Amino acid sequence: MASMMSAHLSKDFFDLVKAIGESKSKQQEDRIISDEVQTLKKKMPEAKISRKKMKEFLVRLIYVEMLGHDAAFGYIRAIELAASKNLIQKRVGYLCSGLCLSPDHEFRFMLVNQLQQDMTSSNFLEVAAALGATIRLATTDMIPPLLAHVVKLLQHDRELVRKKTVMVLHRFHRLDASAVSHLGPQMRRTLCDKDPSVMAASLCLLHAQITEKPLGFKELVPSFVSILKQIVEHRLPRDFDYHRMPAPWAQLRLLRILALLGRADQSTSEGMYEVLGDVIRRADTGINVGYAIVYECVRTVTTIYPNNNLLDEAARAIARFLGSENHNLKYLGITGLAQVVEQHPKYAAEHQLAVIDCLSSVDDTLKRKTLDLLYRMMNPVNVEFIASKLVESLEQSTDDFLRRALVSRLCTAAERFAPSNAWYVATIVRVMELAGELVPNEVAQQMLSLVAEGGEEGDADALRADAVDRFVGMLHREVVPDGLFHVLAWVLGEFAQLSSESADVANAIATLAADDARLKGAPRARELLLTALIKLAAQSDDINTKAALRSLAERFASSSNIELQQRALEALNLLDASTEDGGLLEDALPYDASLEDPLDGVVTGEGEDRNGGDALGFLDRFVASALNAGAAPYQKPVDDQDESEEESEEEQTNFKFEAYAEPQKPGRRVQPTSYPMGESTENDEEIARRLQEAEYANQPPQRTTARGGNAIGSGGGLAQASGPWGAPRQP
Repeated sequence: MASMMSAHLSKDFFDLVKAIGESKSKQQEDRIISDEVQTLKKKMPEAKISRKKMKEFLVRLIYVEMLGHDAAFGYIRAIELAASKNLIQKRVGYLCSGLCLSPDHEFRFMLVNQLQQDMTSSNFLEVAAALGATIRLATTDMIPPLLAHVVKLLQHDRELVRKKTVMVLHRFHRLDASAVSHLGPQMRRTLCDKDPSVMAASLCLLHAQITEKPLGFKELVPSFVSILKQIVEHRLPRDFDYHRMPAPWAQLRLLRILALLGRADQSTSEGMYEVLGDVIRRADTGINVGYAIVYECVRTVTTIYPNNNLLDEAARAIARFLGSENHNLKYLGITGLAQVVEQHPKYAAEHQLAVIDCLSSVDDTLKRKTLDLLYRMMNPVNVEFIASKLVESLEQSTDDFLRRALVSRLCTAAERFAPSNAWYVATIVRVMELAGELVPNEVAQQMLSLVAEGGEEGDADALRADAVDRFVGMLHREVVPDGLFHVLAWVLGEFAQLSSESADVANAIATLAADDARLKGAPRARELLLTALIKLAAQSDDINTKAALRSLAERFASSSNIELQQRALEALNLLDASTEDGGLLEDALPYDASLEDPLDGVVTGEGEDRNGGDALGFLDRFVASALNAGAAPYQKPVDDQDESEEESEEEQTNFKFEAYAEPQKPGRRVQPTSYPMGESTENDEEIARRLQEAEYANQPPQRTTARGGNAIGSGGGLAQASGPWGAPRQP
C-alpha cells in the first residue's frame, strides 16, 4: 500500500516528511507542524479539491496527529473519503479514521452504515478494508449492528476475508464477551479451516476464551496437539517459516493454550507429553525465536501435570540459558528456573553456582530476578552459602531498591533457615553493619531477645559471650551505623562482664562516648553508651570502671540534651548513694534481669496479709530515713471499687417491671389543677373551665405596640423571647 500511495503523493508531502526528519529540536518540529496545520485548514475546505488531493491531505493529517497536534478540523473529511469508490482512497479514509478518532468520538457511528455496505460488497478487497477498519473502530455500541454481517463472512470464499473476520470476532470478544458467547460452534470451526492463516488467527480468539473458561474446551486438546505436531514437522507451507522456524507465533500460542488446559489435569496432560518433548528438541536451534519457543515450553512443562522426563529436558534447556554470555538468555534461564524450583526444588541445587554468578552482572534487572530466585532456592542446607553471597552483593551494591530487597530477603531467610542461634546473630549484625537504616526494628528486637534468652541449654552464656566479643571489636571502628548503636549498647551494658577484659570495655565505651567526631551521625549514641556504662559499673567491682562512669557523667551533667543530662545526673546520684551502701548499684541494676518482670516479688499487703518477695527491698533504707526525718507513713487509699462493683452487679440483676412515665409534649407547661379530698371530678364541663382559667393565668401580659412593632423600651422583644421547649422565659 505504501508503494501505491507514494506514487500519488506530491512533492509538498515529501518535503514535509524531510523537514520533520531533519528538525534539530522539538520546538523546530512544532513550528513545522503548526505551519502544516494552517496550510491544511486553508486548503481542505476548498470546494473544487479532488479526492486524490484529499487523500494526500489526510495522510499529512495523520502526521499532524502523530506528532501531538490537534487535527480535529479534518476528521469529517476522513469520513467522507471512506465512502469513495476508489479502493485506495477508501482505505486511506478508514486508516485516518481508525488512527485519529478517539474511542468515544461521535464520528465513529457515522461509519457504521458505510461499513455495512462494504461488508456486503462483491469486491473482497473492499470487504477486507471494512473488516480491517472495524478492528480499529469498533466499540461496544457498534457490535449489534455489525455482528450479523461479520458472522456471514465466516463462510466467504477468500481466506483473507475469513482471517480478518476471525480477527474482528476476537475484537468483539475483548470489547464484550457476552455479545459473541452464542457463537461458540462457529468459532471452533475456524480452528479446522483449510487455510493455515485462518487457523492461526483462530488460536488468538480461542486462547482468550480458554483463559476465561478452560473447562469448556478440554475436548479440543487432541486438535491442538495435532496442529502443533503438524507445525513442528514442517507440514505447513514455507511461507509461514521465520528464520527456518515453522510458524513460531502459532507454536507459542498453542503452547500457552496447552498450559491452560493441562493445569492440574493428569489425563489431559498425558496427551501432550510427546509433542512437548518434540518441540523442545526441535526448537533449540541457536536462534532467538527458537529460544522463545524453548522458554515457552519450559513454562508449559512446569504448569501442566508434572512429567519427570519433560522436567529433565526443561532443566537442560535452562542450563544452556544460564551458561550463555547473553544477558537476555540468562534472564530467560533465571525466570524459567524460578518456575521450575517453585514446584520442584530438587532442580535448584545443580544450578546454584550459575545463579549466584548472575548477581555480579551489570544488568540490574537480571540482578533483581536472580535475587528473587535465590530466595526461593534457600533451604536449611544451603542457607549459609547463599546468604554469604547475598551479603557480598549487599556490600557492593549502591542501588537503594536492590539494597532494600537484599536486606528484606536476608532477614527473612535468616529467621526461617538459621542453622544456629550464633549464625543468626552474626548474620543480622553483619546486615546491620552494611545497611542498618534498612533493617526493621522488629528484626533487631528479635535478635536482642534471642541474646537475652541465651544459647542452647546448659551453655546460656556462649551466645552472649560471642555477641559481646563481636560488639567489643566495633568500639574501635571509625564509623558505626546509628541503628547498630542501640544493639551494641544494650548487649555490652547487659553482658560485657562476660568479656575477659571488661575493664578495657568500659574504657572503650567511655572513650567512644566522649568522641564527637565518631558520634556525629548518631544523635542518641551518647545516651545509650552512658546507660551501658552505668550497667557495667553496677556489675563490676573495678574502681576504674566507676571512675570512668563518674568522669563521663560529670561531663554531661550540664549537657543541653535533656535526656543525656538526666541520665548523667541519675548516674551521679547512684554513684554517690553507692558510696554509703556498696550494694545499691547492683540491687538497682542486677545482672541478667532483662527478661524478668521488674515487679516480680514486690511485697503486697500488710500484717498477716503480707506476701511477695524482696525485689524492691533496696528501697527500704530510703523509706526508713524519710520516716526518721518526720515524713508521714504511707497509708493505703480506701479502695471501694469492689463494693461499687458488687452494687453494680446487684443493680444489673434487678429488673424494673414498672411502666415508664409517658413523655410530655414540648410546649407551654400547664399546671395541673388540684382538687380537695372527696371532691367529685366527674363534671367534665367544670374540669374544662378550670383548665382554661389556669392556661389564661399563665399567659404573659400583652404589650401595646406602635404600627405592629415592638413597644418602645421593650428591648426589641427580648422580654417575649421563648425559653426552652417554647416555654416563656422568666424575667
